[in-house]
Amino acid sequence: MIDLLSDPAVWASFLTLVVLEIVLGVDNVIFISITAARLPPEQRRSARLIGLSGALVMRIALLASIAWIASLTTPIFEAFGQAVSWRDVILFAGGMFLIYKASTEIFVEVEGEEEDRSLAAAGYATVIAQIVVLDIVFSLDSVITAVGIAEHLEVMVAAVVIAILVMMVAAEPIAGFVEDHPSTKMLALAFLVMVGMALVADGFHVHVERGFIYAAMLFAGAVEALNLWRAKRRRARRAA
Repeated sequence: MIDLLSDPAVWASFLTLVVLEIVLGVDNVIFISITAARLPPEQRRSARLIGLSGALVMRIALLASIAWIASLTTPIFEAFGQAVSWRDVILFAGGMFLIYKASTEIFVEVEGEEEDRSLAAAGYATVIAQIVVLDIVFSLDSVITAVGIAEHLEVMVAAVVIAILVMMVAAEPIAGFVEDHPSTKMLALAFLVMVGMALVADGFHVHVERGFIYAAMLFAGAVEALNLWRAKRRRARRAA
């Protein structure tokens, strides 16, 4: 362990992995925040904490099962001349689920059926179950990234724990901001649709660089920030 702490290469891989895990976890946090928003206010915080705690447990469990993770890439059958593994199936199913959930939320936002949406009907257990399903998909993607960057299990676990702790701290401010700004929520939902499509593409062995998606969303987010700033300045001028 002391040898690891004194190795600059280990520290470099650790810091790189922490940053990547936080970036990859953004879509997980957004999904959890939007899904938890369907619950009564007093249950949202616990739902977010349970969701992120579940993500942490799953990531550590998967990291401890690296041999099993490697076996997920082994082809289990062929379809249309394409080898299909369990990883492909999980990414495809998870991507489709994410597209469905985000599209449903967009429909509700556009149609304005907030009153018919019945937060009580959503059910605490149902919301947690949906969060857990996406935690599995995002955790698989996260762990495969970790295994590809770091060589030591201790480094991977430490990076994942720190990244999840950062997300736990950021979850509430992100949830509040998204909920207070409907246009930002729509942008976040569009972001989740894009991530879902990327997961489906990965399931078909067509890798979409996440950097392109995050760059596009960063640009869209900057434009949205300018719009919010302009609206705030207009309100201030009217109040004056």
